[in-house]
Amino acid sequence: METFLPANFICYMSSLSYDDSFIWVFKLNSNLAETCYRFFSTLSNPTRLAILEHLREGPKNVKQISESLGQEQSMISHNLKPLVRCRFVFVERKWKERLYSLNKETMEPLFKLFNFHAQKYCPTKGVCLRDWRKRPDKFDTAYINHEF
Repeated sequence: METFLPANFICYMSSLSYDDSFIWVFKLNSNLAETCYRFFSTLSNPTRLAILEHLREGPKNVKQISESLGQEQSMISHNLKPLVRCRFVFVERKWKERLYSLNKETMEPLFKLFNFHAQKYCPTKGVCLRDWRKRPDKFDTAYINHEF
């Protein structure tokens, strides 16, 4: 299968996915595509998304997050590292405890955007996002009238 790309794209292959499959990454000259790739790659992990959603309630330590999500503390700590590195989550040290809090300036508008999109453009309530590979014939293309 041939792939045609505009001249301003640079293509390289990476095996950064946690499921060991290869991912094609297309970089714009402005590096916007790479930024988006890293941004959404960090958010593509279900455990990380659950952590972010849980932190919307307020600051928590690893033990509290672990208990509420029903996962081991080591798994929570492992998934907090990229969230902190990307500044989706802030960490504050209080004595021997580390409290993690959501970067509300960035994450709350993002959650609102996803919610808006799901309500307006996803009539199947997200089913099409989960099951489209299993049964692509069951999901017709939706045409939406945009009102400006």
